[in-house]
Amino acid sequence: MDKNKIFVGSLPWSINNDSLKELFAQYGEVTEAVVIMDRETSKSKGFGFVTFSTPESAQKALEMSGKEVDGRAIVVNIAKPREERRSF
Repeated sequence: MDKNKIFVGSLPWSINNDSLKELFAQYGEVTEAVVIMDRETSKSKGFGFVTFSTPESAQKALEMSGKEVDGRAIVVNIAKPREERRSF
């Protein structure tokens, strides 16, 4: 499990990869910031992931949970590994 990576939920629709990176840069060096987009509509799904250079930065960034960004209270957690989807 990557302790440098956080999940960010309840993102405003206006947030893109660059603004997500900028939002969390105050907590340490951001190596990657990705807003998850819908394949069909190319619109944000309202969540994303931010990867930091150190686990300490990721831990500090958890302070952002509950903070208001463009009128929405965001949710911030340490990212969990993606569960395998079963096909029936």
